[in-house]
Amino acid sequence: MTPVELSRTVLHAVRRAVDEGELSVTVPERAVVAPPGPGGCGDYATNIALQLARAAGQPPRRVAEILRARLLEQHGVSDVAVTGPGFLNLSLDGTASADLVVEILSRGRRYGHAVSPSGTLVRLRCPAEVRAVVVADVVARVRRSQGHFVRVHHDGPLDPEWTSVLGVDADDLTEPSGLVDPDDLSEPSRLVDPDDLSEPSGLGDVELDGSETVRPLPAPADPLPLGRDAARWALLHPALHDRPRITREHLVQRETNPLFRVRYAHARTRALLRNAADLGFRPEPGPIALPRNAADPTIRPEPDPAPLRESTAPTLLALLGDHPRVLVAAQDAPDRLARHLVAVADATLPLLPAVLPLGEEKPSAAHRARLALAEAAGTVLAGGLSLLGIDAPEHL
Repeated sequence: MTPVELSRTVLHAVRRAVDEGELSVTVPERAVVAPPGPGGCGDYATNIALQLARAAGQPPRRVAEILRARLLEQHGVSDVAVTGPGFLNLSLDGTASADLVVEILSRGRRYGHAVSPSGTLVRLRCPAEVRAVVVADVVARVRRSQGHFVRVHHDGPLDPEWTSVLGVDADDLTEPSGLVDPDDLSEPSRLVDPDDLSEPSGLGDVELDGSETVRPLPAPADPLPLGRDAARWALLHPALHDRPRITREHLVQRETNPLFRVRYAHARTRALLRNAADLGFRPEPGPIALPRNAADPTIRPEPDPAPLRESTAPTLLALLGDHPRVLVAAQDAPDRLARHLVAVADATLPLLPAVLPLGEEKPSAAHRARLALAEAAGTVLAGGLSLLGIDAPEHL
């Protein structure tokens, strides 16, 4: 069960309580679920009871108890506890995390992408300025991943080095792949970037969804000396209204560099898959059980590294489950995708030392499940970097 599915489950419980007359409220459009905070327990928590209490005319804990009874009846929910003023803390059964990992591994880098065309054409305009061009490139990639047809129009000629160094292809951006005439949209178009191999069929009618202008705060310096990956990250990671920092810190290979952490986490997951194959076992999605007092000496070089917390896996699973929602939000703000990848990487790294058996320990079902979770995290990181136009190396 992904956080999005769990949110729907919570809303279903609210709807049932309303239909049965125990709550008199308007069912909200969304229920926020997240890893529990201090004093919480379980896999996820939601403040939906506090959100509804005033409208319901009842204390938050009473609303929480009403919803708790219905949530306990839902498939995939093993326990629900009420804590604090009325927070609902949900524990999922062992199949929930496995289902999410299976979904990610089955869809690969296209996890979170649309499965069919939306039937809309979006026209993007941007000035012929390096940051605007790169941002428009990524906005187009993400929009296509969500099923839209996208055309980008640049207000002026592009510097040839933006193509050769930054990978911006003016011709490829101007027309969606497979389309020639703006008025003839009967041919299939790729929904995602050229690294994705599938093309949809049966597009039907495509409607113009308006014209938008991409105009981020310009880059204060030439990013080309940083090279493609670091330059694109430097332009994309800050919010569009923030001025990017074009410095060599984006090339530094240490944990203070967010891009390095993202690529390092991805490379580590791929290394674990190779090492596990050498030990004779493969990833198998299943319940995640983590050993206590595990630590990652490679990313935390202090003499006494902090132990791996029990919340590590739920936090990572929540972030992976949230990836489809992030892609929707990134259609207008690519920096959200960049920051999401940093959060996924930071949640992945503490898990990795617990993946392989140690010493004479034999590979167990828990090791296989952790390996599958690590592979899923690496898959999300690779897919996100691909949409940003940044390489995800197998070795780093």
